Amino acid sequence: MRLLADENIPLVEAFFSGFGEIRRLPGRSLDRAALADAEVLLVRSVTPVDRALLAGSQVRFVGTCTIGTDHLDLEYFAEAGIAWASAPGCNARGVVDYVLGSLLVLAEDEGVDLASRTYGVVGAGQVGGRLIEVLRGLGWRVQVCDPPRQAAEGGDFVSLERLIETCDTLSLHTPLDAGTRHLFDADRLARLRPGAWLINASRGAVVDNAALRACLRQRPDMRAVLDVWEGEPGVDPELAALCRLATPHIAGHSLDGKQRGTAQIYQAFCAWRGEEPRVRLEALLPPDWLREITLDAGAEPHWALATLCRAVYDPRRDDADFRRSLVGDAKARRLAFDALRKGYPVRREIDGLRVGVAGEAPDLQRLVRALGATWLA
Repeated sequence: MRLLADENIPLVEAFFSGFGEIRRLPGRSLDRAALADAEVLLVRSVTPVDRALLAGSQVRFVGTCTIGTDHLDLEYFAEAGIAWASAPGCNARGVVDYVLGSLLVLAEDEGVDLASRTYGVVGAGQVGGRLIEVLRGLGWRVQVCDPPRQAAEGGDFVSLERLIETCDTLSLHTPLDAGTRHLFDADRLARLRPGAWLINASRGAVVDNAALRACLRQRPDMRAVLDVWEGEPGVDPELAALCRLATPHIAGHSLDGKQRGTAQIYQAFCAWRGEEPRVRLEALLPPDWLREITLDAGAEPHWALATLCRAVYDPRRDDADFRRSLVGDAKARRLAFDALRKGYPVRREIDGLRVGVAGEAPDLQRLVRALGATWLA
């Protein structure tokens, strides 16, 4: 069996070497010629996989080591009898950590208490659902907009218009499809509340980037955090300059999330072949560099929140690296975008952190558990 894989997918050899010959290529260069005799194709979101790529090939299984599937032509897969799998939730925790880190930066800039804001989450799937759980666990006010889930389940959801009207902090976690492309257009952006914060870590085209650039020029009260961009790896440098934080689609790039994605595709592949998985992710993950933190019971909760989050991840480093890359012509910037993703440094997740407190501190205990870290009783 021959397997073709994006060079940036981790642990492919560890999980798949027992199945046959593995060939690695950059994800953006995977084309018909590259497929050759491949029967298995392993990709990330940068590779569109459709009829034009696969027609006439021997590929019978496609795995994307990502949450999203907007780059896969699932209708063609069904027509051609091609099995496929994605990795829902694999990097959800990393994105939650990214949002928390971004909120801390914005709060420090403006000298506001994060508990005083009202949070609107658009999309309550794997990522949005976990973010909602954390924010509510911290005791913060959260409104949720997810029309598909509302239609299927009912429950405590609000319309997008209501969310825009009532929330001063919006975090977007919706998939990209015909209904969500430019969901935040010029009209909706203009109606955001005074002093609004907008965070997009979903897909670039969920926000009309040209409209956002114009809006930010006209409204110095607004703050934007963008991890995703229309036309990636191309990025509008003028828009990036107007954002408080700008990063190269790395919100979910934790080591745990990337390796978890490969493990999920491996498990799906084994199921497709009717075999029991033999390789376990737990045996492959390296030890955490920071395993445990002990706080004093008298620690202020807001200080503890910032300390715990930033001990694991601070998005300002990624913002600085990205801004240094936005030089030269468009081709140079596109190459730099991919280079930052390919060479991304090791980053772990907050829920791998163990936290102890010297003394009785119920408020700190609630905070630690809301973050998803392990409380050491």
